[in-house]
Amino acid sequence: MAKKPALPKPTPAELDLLQTLWPLGSATVRQVHEAMLHDRPDVTYATVLRLMQIMHGKGLLIRDEAGRSHVYAPAYTQDSLQTNLLKDLMQRAFSGSAKALVLAALKTGISKKEREEIEHLLKDEKQ
Repeated sequence: MAKKPALPKPTPAELDLLQTLWPLGSATVRQVHEAMLHDRPDVTYATVLRLMQIMHGKGLLIRDEAGRSHVYAPAYTQDSLQTNLLKDLMQRAFSGSAKALVLAALKTGISKKEREEIEHLLKDEKQ
């Protein structure tokens, strides 16, 4: 049986760009650049363009070349990519133990509100 190809692992800069692009759905380089300027006023259009071209080559983005401006969209949903990255982290850093990963996350300090949300989710699971 053939193994599914692994999802590409984005670099921190690529993940930052995806965090901007996921809510937009699809966008031109200019639109992504303008959206990124809110959090990173130092980022240049050329940097965003080059990063998006690299991400397209890696399979992280799909590109529609039909119009004058290329329109890019994430190749993977936020949930699927985050799940893949989490599984990889769990395997590499926590010997595959979800419990160890969760305990480490809880030890790093969570807010009271986050703790209440987690407790609420766990209570709902029991019912």
